[in-house]
This record gives sequence, C-alpha cells and structure tokens, in this order.
Amino acid sequence: MRDPISAGRVAAPLRLFLGAAPDPTYEERDRLGRALLERDEPGDALVRAVREDHVVSMPMFREALERGIESIPDAPEPLREFFGLLARTPDWVDEQKLAHGARVLRRAGLDASLVLGYGSLLGGYNNSGPLPVLMASGKLTGEQTLRRVSETSVWWRAVTAPGGLDRDGEGWKLTVHVRAMHAFLNYQHEHDPTWRSDRLGLPINQFDQAGTLGLFSTTFLIHTRVLGIPYSKRDADAAMHLWCYVGWLMGVDEHWLPFTEAAGRRMIYHIGTASPAADANSLALAKSLIDSPKLIRHKNFQRIRRTYDYERGLSLATTLLGPAGVLALRVPMRPPWYPVWRAVANTVKHRGIARLPGGQRWVDARAERQLDDAHRRLLGGERPPIGRITHSE
Repeated sequence: MRDPISAGRVAAPLRLFLGAAPDPTYEERDRLGRALLERDEPGDALVRAVREDHVVSMPMFREALERGIESIPDAPEPLREFFGLLARTPDWVDEQKLAHGARVLRRAGLDASLVLGYGSLLGGYNNSGPLPVLMASGKLTGEQTLRRVSETSVWWRAVTAPGGLDRDGEGWKLTVHVRAMHAFLNYQHEHDPTWRSDRLGLPINQFDQAGTLGLFSTTFLIHTRVLGIPYSKRDADAAMHLWCYVGWLMGVDEHWLPFTEAAGRRMIYHIGTASPAADANSLALAKSLIDSPKLIRHKNFQRIRRTYDYERGLSLATTLLGPAGVLALRVPMRPPWYPVWRAVANTVKHRGIARLPGGQRWVDARAERQLDDAHRRLLGGERPPIGRITHSE
C-alpha cells in the first residue's frame, strides 16, 4: 500500500541533504510511476529464448558467461545479442575511476559490512514493494538470513575487488549472473495469474532496481560518513561511477543511474517517498536480520559476543535509519553508542594515521583484514552460491 505520509517520515533524514526544492516535480513523479511497469527488456528477451522458444539452454548461458560467447560455436542469436550488448561498454565508463572507486569503497573495512547490513538491507525493507518476490525465495529466517547477507557480501567484495569488473573478473560475472536470475524471477512471477502487476507493478521493475542501486551507492556513502569516514569529491564521484557501471550491467536503465552524489540523493529520496510502506513481510525480514547475530558461532565468549553484536546492530540501525525508519520496522531503538565510537575511531584513522608516511597503506591493509574477518564470521566463512539459475525458474 502506498502511504505517502509514512514514507515521507521514513525518508525525512535524506531531505536534509537535498537543499532547495527537494520534492519531485510532476514529470519526476510520472517517471517514477512508469518505472514500476518497466522491466529489463534484454534480460526478458533472454528468458523468453530459454522458456518459450527453447533456442537457448542454461548450459549455453553459463558457458558464455564463464568463457565468452565465442566459446559457443553457432551460438543462438538471442544469446549472442545479450552478451553482445554487455560487450558494448558505454563510452562514459572510465577504467581508472572504477579502480579508484573500488579502493575507496573497500577502505571502509568492517564498517562496510555493518552499513550494508543495518543500513542498506534493513533500510530497504521499508520499501515493501519488492518483498513478495524475496519472500517467495524462502530466505526469510534463521540460517537463510545469514546466507543472504553472506551472498550480498560475496557479491560486494567481488565487484569492488581489483579487476573485479573486468570481463573476466568475478564481479562482472556475478553481476551478469544476478541480472539473469532477476530476469527469470520476474518472468516466473509476472506469468503467475495471482500476481497483480496493475496494483503492484512488475515483480522486478526499474523503480525497485533503481532504489536498490541507490542503497549500495548514495546511501552507503551517507551512512559511512555518519560513522566518520571522509570522502573527497573525487572519492565520492569514483564510488558513484563504479555503482553506475554495476547498475548498467545489472540492467538498470541509464535514466536511473546516479552519476553524481547530488543526483543520487535526489533520486533515492524520491523513491523513498514514493515507496509502499513497511508491511508484514518487512517486519518478518527485519526481525530475522536483527536477530541474526544470535546465530553466529564464536569460539570464545559466545554469549557475550552475540549480545554485543545484537546491541551493536540496534545502535547502528537506530542511527542510520533514524527513529521513524526503525519504528516502522518495529526494531527496538538504542542510543548511538556504537556509531559515536566508530566516528571517533575513523576520524583518528582516516584523518590522522592515513596522513602519516605509509599510513594509508596501513589503513587499507587493516580494512582488508576486517573484510576477511567479517566474511569468516558469516556461515563460518562458507562461500554460498549466488542465486543458482535453473530452467524452471
């Protein structure tokens, strides 16, 4: 249900970053509405070639993804067109900015993992629009929530790794894999007679995809700044550039790619105020995510560490999402003790130590160790497969 009053309260903190005339114009509201009925058309054409025309098989897709379309003799035209599109990298893509953006993002270290969980994923549940598809996947409670967080972590680390977005990079392959998975899921639900596209929009649509991209780009930068991580304009531009390319690979229309932070903030605010309010799905997913630290295994002081991680998550969620954001999800509020500590520690690290001779190398190396440690704690370091695609999807 679209509730502009509730959505406005949840999105209100973003309004502080927009300056004059933050509200959408008539044309912008109209474009947001149309985006609900717009899909990734190249991805949909690929799915129809598999599901309806039976000229492309999933082994063909996986072979082309892993080794290139040239590895398939007499490749079917729909498959050739899909990978041909991906090979035509837009003129605006700058390889140096991609590499710079990746370094900037990974520099957040532990804070990257925490912000992705308690800012991006949790905050995204306030938009209930895409949640029926997620609920249908079964990744709702307990171990499945940890698995979903781990999948997101694996993908994020891949796209920000050195060379990760090269054609042979793991980040490029995983992103294209996820694009195909989304196309199959959209096809499956769109052809389900119980799905009401006239009321809900398409199952996976440009509105929701643009919102998700904004959570990983614009919102991530805002939230890590709250935790004391500084970004120069050049740093922020590079990070946004990387996510624009990831969004393009994912099938997000170029209209919704936020090439600047200012554009990204305006876009994510407009999407937030136009999103359907949190519902029962939102509450179930939020509770599962908030409770997930209780399932992480520790070698020593397990009860104490689980309690600490749980309270840390609540403190982060309250600060990053704001009171309205956590209350809408029925997440318990806590004082900002952890964000304050991180802001102090990051100020010392990034504005002090990093400016000393060799300091930036130390900061970067420490961030990499933190990312490795955070991943090892999730599912004991298991690397889950990301959304296996089958012919029946």
